[in-house]
Amino acid sequence: MDILFLGTGAGMPAKARNVTSVALKLLEERNAVWLFDCGEATQHQILHTALKPRKIEKIFITHLHGDHIYGMPGLLGSRSFQGGVDELAVYGPKGIKDFIEVSLKVSATHLQYPLSIFEIGEGVVFEDSRFIVEAAALDHGIESWGYRITEKDKPGALDADRLRNEGIRPGPVYALLKKGGTVVLEDGRVVSGKDYLGPDKKGKVVTILGDTRPCAAAVRLARDADLLVHEATFNQESAKMAHNYFHSTTLQAAKTARDAGAKLLLLTHISSRYGKEEWPLLEREAKNVFRNSAIAHDLMEVPVS
Repeated sequence: MDILFLGTGAGMPAKARNVTSVALKLLEERNAVWLFDCGEATQHQILHTALKPRKIEKIFITHLHGDHIYGMPGLLGSRSFQGGVDELAVYGPKGIKDFIEVSLKVSATHLQYPLSIFEIGEGVVFEDSRFIVEAAALDHGIESWGYRITEKDKPGALDADRLRNEGIRPGPVYALLKKGGTVVLEDGRVVSGKDYLGPDKKGKVVTILGDTRPCAAAVRLARDADLLVHEATFNQESAKMAHNYFHSTTLQAAKTARDAGAKLLLLTHISSRYGKEEWPLLEREAKNVFRNSAIAHDLMEVPVS
């Protein structure tokens, strides 16, 4: 599981930072990629990576400001041209369905794959045997969502040495025991896999927030997260401006990470008013409150550990 930043800027594209899009790479877990937001030129950014649009399985939109959605129509169309045939699901605020359907209709774009669009509310928006995705409303000028992605705990390792010592030879029976099943051996013994499994392996938690002022929902979504992606549009001296524009500062993002007990904070959605020479300062502002902080940049990739 890895996080890849396709765009880390705020408001409009800039030479140093494109607008917002984050890819959660789940290639080992489900041979898929999930996108969070899809700002203008996201598909151009993908060209500089090893990502394949046909691998994009889900897109989660935080809110409908243009710097978070204007890349959607182009990416959806290109996914067809590039051989995507598997279903794509889009999750987002009320209005995302109209935006996508009107864009595709007026441009006469015909997709070669099924497209499902879900307008979300509070709570669980997706769950399967491996993952749960929860959403909560943040504090922004328009409806804005944060997402908590939880990998479910995995069964512990099978104690193969103990099985062999007890005369249970490797083979298909091991696969059944690994799943916690019960098997009857040739000698009549009844063996339960639960007796040979180690402790469950804790799943990873990633929190990706949309634009927001500091709020309780952000802390709740980031509780004990292995990785938190939080906007930091302004520096700590611009708290009043951040409040007026419904955004956060570096200091406020760090306080959220600290209060939530997150393990790693990655700052994104950086205003273009801050040049490259100022980026280390922004990072230090966050580190003063939450030591394990880093400022993200376009095409930066970080493993979730």
